[in-house]
Amino acid sequence: MADTTLYEVLGVSKTASDGEIKKSYYKLAKEFHPDKNPAAEDKFKEISFAYEVLSNPEKRETYDRFGMQGLKEGGGGGGGAGFSDMFGDLFGGMFGGGPFGGMGGMGGMGGRRGKRKGEDTLHPLRVTLEDLYNGKTSKLQLSKTVICTKCNGSGGKEGATHRCRTCNGRGVKVTLRQLGPGMVQQMQSVCPECHGEGEMINEKDKCKDCKGKKVINQTKILEVNVDKGMKNNQKITFRWEGDQLPEMEPGDVIIMLKQQDHDLYTRDGENLYCTHNLSLTEALCGFQFTLKHLDGRDLLIKSPPGDVIHPGAVKCIKGEGMPLYKSPFDKGDLLVKFDITFPPQNFAPEHKLEKLEKLLPPRPKVEIPTGDDVEEVNLVDLDDTRGSGRRGGNEAYEDDSDEEGGPGGPRVQCAHQ
Repeated sequence: MADTTLYEVLGVSKTASDGEIKKSYYKLAKEFHPDKNPAAEDKFKEISFAYEVLSNPEKRETYDRFGMQGLKEGGGGGGGAGFSDMFGDLFGGMFGGGPFGGMGGMGGMGGRRGKRKGEDTLHPLRVTLEDLYNGKTSKLQLSKTVICTKCNGSGGKEGATHRCRTCNGRGVKVTLRQLGPGMVQQMQSVCPECHGEGEMINEKDKCKDCKGKKVINQTKILEVNVDKGMKNNQKITFRWEGDQLPEMEPGDVIIMLKQQDHDLYTRDGENLYCTHNLSLTEALCGFQFTLKHLDGRDLLIKSPPGDVIHPGAVKCIKGEGMPLYKSPFDKGDLLVKFDITFPPQNFAPEHKLEKLEKLLPPRPKVEIPTGDDVEEVNLVDLDDTRGSGRRGGNEAYEDDSDEEGGPGGPRVQCAHQ
């Protein structure tokens, strides 16, 4: 059987038009407004809620199809964030009497599905590239709130709690503001007396351990296992280790790995990269050197004579990269980029350079043209050219400008004939 409770609250049929619904709401709101009828505050809220649903085409369609439970679950199919949260946020989850039942939720809706989950807590954990390569276990000291065991989260002696008189147990203070004839605005804020709890405890009846707060602070040590192959910004989740609050499911503690920069290696996915400088002699005649790996091993790297290494060349060492996450015996590659350091100017006398040239591949043959159009120029370092050249020419113009058109001097303009 279709649920028609909200239509009955407004006194209209299920086929009522938008205009009929609005007209009936204005009439009832004026009659049951708390300013005129203080005892009808709950009735006024029922009317306001019914209008909130039936004046919205999507909410009305959901209600017509699935009833109150459909509104609570966001459309019967589980979509959306759940209309139940809107009930609690908008009206404090309290509807006294009438078709909506008493405190704690809507009478025909069956209440919330399980406890509401608390907020998750995010903690960054600084790790080195060695930690991500070898794996490690870190201990993290966590301070959180837990339900007081002495009062079992009640905050005081059994039966000591009583409903807050300021908010009538709702946890929120509702203020109604007249906007015009038949139009009111409902505003709400956290109750200043009970701080949103909806209930209060006399000072003498409060729990001695938690001082009536229902929770106490506790320090806990979490062991964080950083597995081989984990990555920067990867998250490790500890379920239900967040703050505990009465009638709420604890949130999670989420550890986010933050990798520090390494002096030698950089990481890209499962591969490692590093740069090594070679002398020109090593690049031409072969070399050997060692690299300290992330697990402490010394990798001996050799190149035979005759295997020329060009500037910027990249060589690969298979299987010496990062281990794969959850498959640590499989690894990426280590890629080494080579920079070549050339000898300084005039590193050897001319007669030795002649001997060196005989060992190197021959020079390419160059045809030098002859004639008056051939002009020999000199090569200089780029830094030596700064402060001269075009700048010198500009300075000459600047000098002329200072004589004729400098500050306070006459300006010279082209004459048009």
